[in-house]
Amino acid sequence: MTLNGQVQAFIVALVNGAPYENDNYIWFASRMSRFLYVDRVVVGSEFSGRGLGTRLYEDLFRFARVNGLTTIACEYNIEPPNVASRAFHDRFGFKQIGTQWVAGRTKRVSLQAADANCLIEARSYS
Repeated sequence: MTLNGQVQAFIVALVNGAPYENDNYIWFASRMSRFLYVDRVVVGSEFSGRGLGTRLYEDLFRFARVNGLTTIACEYNIEPPNVASRAFHDRFGFKQIGTQWVAGRTKRVSLQAADANCLIEARSYS
C-alpha cells in the first residue's frame, strides 16, 4: 500500500511449493499440502492504527479463497512474546498448531493456521 509514492504497508506471502528456505515455512510444508504462508506483515510506524494490517489480511484471505487455498499459515514470537501480533491474528481466527525454537534457539514461535473462509463467516454476523 502506498500513499504519494511512500510505502505505508506491505505483506509477503508464499503459496505452498515455493522454493523458500525458512524454518517456519519448511515446518508448514512438511505438514500441509496446500496453504498460503505469511512470511511478514509490515506497517510503517507513522501509519499504525489506521487499519492497514487488517486491509492487507482481508485481501490475503480473499486471494486465498479465489485461488482455492483453504489454509493460511503464519507464526509469531511467543518467546519473547509479541502480544500485538497474537491479538491481531486471534481476530482472524488463527489457532496454534505447533511451536518451535528458531534463530539459534533465541526465539520460540507459535505456528498458526486459519481457515481462509473464517473471515467471511465473521463478517456475515456483523
